[in-house]
Amino acid sequence: MVAAALLLLLLSQTELARAATYTVGGASGWTFNIAGWPKGKSFRAGDTLVFNYGRGAHNVVAVNKAGFQTCRTPSRPQVYTSGRDQIKLVKGQNFFICNFSGHCESGMKIAVNAA
Repeated sequence: MVAAALLLLLLSQTELARAATYTVGGASGWTFNIAGWPKGKSFRAGDTLVFNYGRGAHNVVAVNKAGFQTCRTPSRPQVYTSGRDQIKLVKGQNFFICNFSGHCESGMKIAVNAA
């Protein structure tokens, strides 16, 4: 029983060790015309996206595919406003927009697929 518990602990630590952290937009941060930033990157469930931006100038809203495509915020959304938001990816599609007026429409949105 103890051996099984130790094996589960070791496996969970191995998975955590493989998680990566990505700064959205690199040195430019979370800004306009960033929709192409995820291209060429391989994301996994458990990876963390860091959104850096001027607090009060933008936000990050987790949305579904329809919200991403239409730049519309769903009812009761998860909204991040710290300017240094850290969001862990879930398996599958992850969509994020800035819902300040006109920002999403100006390319301030990303779609990330996590394996």
